[in-house]
Amino acid sequence: QLQLVESGGGLVQPGGSLRLSCAASGFTLDAYSIGWFRQAPGKEREGISCISSRDGNTYYADSVKGRFTVSRDNAKNTVYLQMNSLRPEDTAVYYCAADPNQNCSGYESTFGSWGQGTQVTVSS
Repeated sequence: QLQLVESGGGLVQPGGSLRLSCAASGFTLDAYSIGWFRQAPGKEREGISCISSRDGNTYYADSVKGRFTVSRDNAKNTVYLQMNSLRPEDTAVYYCAADPNQNCSGYESTFGSWGQGTQVTVSS
């Protein structure tokens, strides 16, 4: 059974950093493109980053470009989201999800397996 588990969320001050982890079990994570999404209270879920399985290409939403970095550790079957220069508007529940396509599709509907989410709160 495909399972994704996020961790690393928490409370951080504006300007701080967090690293989220997305650990996979039941499948080899590098065979999937992995996306990171977030949902703030009262807002729709937003796709913020993706790393493709084919060639490791990475993609970022404009809202996080230059501040967030997605990476993959195949030996640990884990994908990371390094978040720097955090802002209060980054406060949300963060999810990772797996897409069997080798390229990042840009469509949330292609991500069939989701983690349970981890809360990130940016506040002073």
